[in-house]
Amino acid sequence: MEPKKDLSGKWESILNILSDEFNKGDDLDIESVIYLIGVQEFGNPNMKFNKDQKIDLMHIAICRLLEPYGFYEFDYVDKDGWPHYKTINKLPNLKSGEQSILMKESIINYFIEKELIE
Repeated sequence: MEPKKDLSGKWESILNILSDEFNKGDDLDIESVIYLIGVQEFGNPNMKFNKDQKIDLMHIAICRLLEPYGFYEFDYVDKDGWPHYKTINKLPNLKSGEQSILMKESIINYFIEKELIE
């Protein structure tokens, strides 16, 4: 995992980028960022999503974010355009703080991969 200071600085950069683009006065949190990544991965940002679909979008994002760590693997896109992943390795039991660090690190790596931050 990245050193805490570097992780924190890159996380703030991501929040700033997304706040400039999407924030309507509310503070973004990790769940908001995961949701936005899910929308990005789904590929249809103009679609109106119901509550269950929003949960599905977050699941898609989590699978995509944890794919490089060997936990999930992309499987297929269904007829409605929804990406599906299969579980490769079970996620370890992590404490809340450890989960947060893993997710922030995976989000940072996603943004680096997409060339949105360095």
